[in-house]
Amino acid sequence: MAKNKDGASQHTIAGRTVSTRMIVLVVAAILAIWFILMNTASVKIHLWGLSTVSTPMWVMTAVIFLVGILIGKFLWRSRDR
Repeated sequence: MAKNKDGASQHTIAGRTVSTRMIVLVVAAILAIWFILMNTASVKIHLWGLSTVSTPMWVMTAVIFLVGILIGKFLWRSRDR
């Protein structure tokens, strides 16, 4: 395992130099695609009794994930001040 000038680990795969970060991103993308393909069933979301929305489960999970990231960034930024 070699290191580049930034100190990041690199691997040689099929004669090409690939960083550890790239390997992790490819594995994460494959897992995300697999998750989407496994969660295509439709779910009903009741919005505080006002309405009901029907959407694929992976869409709802992605929305919840993104909201969590936004809340985390907001809380992290307010802690830094």
